[in-house]
Amino acid sequence: MERMKKLIEQLVKFGLVGVVAFLIDWGILNLLVAAFHVNNVLAGTISFLISLAFNYWASMKYVFKHRDDMARWMEGLIFLLSAVIGLGINDWIIWLSTLGMVPGAAHGMYVLRTNIGKLVATVVVAIWNFIIRKWLLDSKEPQSSQGVDSAAGRPAQPAAEPARKTFAKKLGEWSVTHTPNGWQ
Repeated sequence: MERMKKLIEQLVKFGLVGVVAFLIDWGILNLLVAAFHVNNVLAGTISFLISLAFNYWASMKYVFKHRDDMARWMEGLIFLLSAVIGLGINDWIIWLSTLGMVPGAAHGMYVLRTNIGKLVATVVVAIWNFIIRKWLLDSKEPQSSQGVDSAAGRPAQPAAEPARKTFAKKLGEWSVTHTPNGWQ
């Protein structure tokens, strides 16, 4: 039950960070497409990358707990690679949304279809991001601020270590042992 509560809490935080990142992304996309007539895929790439910087900072600060068994450079690399895939998905869906439209003609419809494509892309990329980040970046260790076991009135006990090593744990341990001197 406690695990489900933590997952729901994490999903809510992920959603709040995602809403702010989406507003940044969507605002810049519409400014570039509607006001400056930039191609929607180029505008989508620019807006995605700008919102990604906010998303990385907020996700690692508020949503996902740092893995002590993973080097920070590996966290950044995983985030970057998953973001590149997310950008590809985003751009592909935006491109599909206006497929067959003649550039410059029916600008209002172009902007509308771009926005519909962006909404679809946002949902798909958000699902991709949560799954990959939860799998590879989120610590499985209980947080020290877990508090008190309300039923027993004593400090909550940490969960037992799983018997097998997950891919994420192996990757994290490898990254720690292969971190160049001076890096964190």
